[in-house]
Amino acid sequence: MGKGGMSREGHEEGKDVEENMAAWLVGINTLKIQPFKLPNLGPYDVRIRMKAVGICGSDVHFLKTMRLADFIVKEPMVIGHECAGIIEEIGSEVKNLVPGDRVAIEPGISCWRCYLCKEGRYNLCPEMKFFATPPVHGSLANQIVHPADLCFKLPENVSLEEGAMCEPLSVGVHACRRANIGPETNVLIMGAGPIGLVTMLAARAFGAPRIVIVDVNDYRLSVAKTLGADDIVKVSTNIQDVNEEVVEIHKAMGVGVDVSFDCVGFDKTMSTALGATRPGGKVCLVGLGHPEMTVPLTPAAVREVDVIGVFRYKNTWPLCIEFIRSGKIDVKPLITHRFGFSQKEVEEAFETSAGGGNAIKVMFNL
Repeated sequence: MGKGGMSREGHEEGKDVEENMAAWLVGINTLKIQPFKLPNLGPYDVRIRMKAVGICGSDVHFLKTMRLADFIVKEPMVIGHECAGIIEEIGSEVKNLVPGDRVAIEPGISCWRCYLCKEGRYNLCPEMKFFATPPVHGSLANQIVHPADLCFKLPENVSLEEGAMCEPLSVGVHACRRANIGPETNVLIMGAGPIGLVTMLAARAFGAPRIVIVDVNDYRLSVAKTLGADDIVKVSTNIQDVNEEVVEIHKAMGVGVDVSFDCVGFDKTMSTALGATRPGGKVCLVGLGHPEMTVPLTPAAVREVDVIGVFRYKNTWPLCIEFIRSGKIDVKPLITHRFGFSQKEVEEAFETSAGGGNAIKVMFNL
């Protein structure tokens, strides 16, 4: 199959297939709904009718700059990677799914041959083909073709929108696993954006007894408090305020910060996380706001503060679905805006997401 829904000619000869449409990124601040030809259905693939697709910060970044880190959009690309849908057709060897099943979709296809894949760290696969990461097309389309083993059946009490939210939630779950969050881990979270909030929800589900979340935005802090943060701290964007703000964070936490999650990735947020974390604790870098940072590593090193990197996720969908099914995590309040799939609504949805304000997660209903 065309990995990740790569645009390619071909459907079964003589079979009447409706024209598939997708949202293509064709230039800076330019999205167009255009035809998207699906690849042939391989024996282990499924064809999925998309029903819910969320907008991620990376999607907005590609729209604004046509690049993200070293990934550069050199030719038109279908956008979107947070998604769920309904199985319409299965390959000849697919045993675990049938047409009509509602599924959440893991968007990255690894090679399963390299040493990282064999070690189980497939999220680091150098050959990873990930939705809406050039040159791989994404999932904001009427239909896509994807490997069946990356499609996870949703229980009856989990909606398709919640299924799409398994993608951002997976980032938080993977971060909590990397940091070994448990019932004795007091957590600080830098950033109350979508990833900060899902990391907070995941940390609570993993048993963290106390969570303090930090942001510059009053609205997002109020959302964090509503979602269960034990305390919130408003900070500035001025790096000169770090020391004072660390004192405020310590007052809010009341106990030592065992693990800090930087869900922003700026000099200031990482410096604050390093300064606030107790000796022997951990700082987990989740947000990748800047490709390079200048931070005070030496003072953190002499306190033996470990710095842990996080990139995407691995083997998270079953646990995310179970957290949602059981009610341990409620992602519904994060979905603040909904749009249909028309040229006008696609443009409005991305404007809403890029504008910030009271938008947390913007979702398409196809």
